[in-house]
Amino acid sequence: MNVRTNALADRLERGARALATFASILTTEEWETPIPHDGRKVGVVVHHVASIYPLEIQVAQTIAGGEPVEGVTWDDVHKINADHAKENAAVTKEAALDLLRRNSAAAAAAIRTLKDEQLDRAAPVSLYSDAPLTCQFVLEDHAVRHSYHHLARIQSTLQEKSL
Repeated sequence: MNVRTNALADRLERGARALATFASILTTEEWETPIPHDGRKVGVVVHHVASIYPLEIQVAQTIAGGEPVEGVTWDDVHKINADHAKENAAVTKEAALDLLRRNSAAAAAAIRTLKDEQLDRAAPVSLYSDAPLTCQFVLEDHAVRHSYHHLARIQSTLQEKSL
């Protein structure tokens, strides 16, 4: 087993578990709470994290294969997120948590298949002004970090709401 990929996958799994554990105890009111400056409801964001893992892994695998990531802009990301929020406005906790478990496990498994040379490979990424980024950076900045980032925002939102 590759030490680096296993460590990355473990961090992704820990983040997904932390998000799932926290989300699983939310009340219906908390699940429906909009996140300030974002507008999406807590439940929609949990589902978003789960649903985006395959795309984040696909981007990393593109770089791992030595290919550039072209034509993706932050406007595209914002549109994907907005469309997801509309399509999943009524997502249930059970559905979101099930998808989170399945997609995080699949993402971790995909990460574990990578070799060190692939993690170290860099290619231009349009989302970052065509800067050449390594596969490992893209994994850490997206799939691995994603659940931690949103969990912190959800916790902050609910803490502020309770004050």
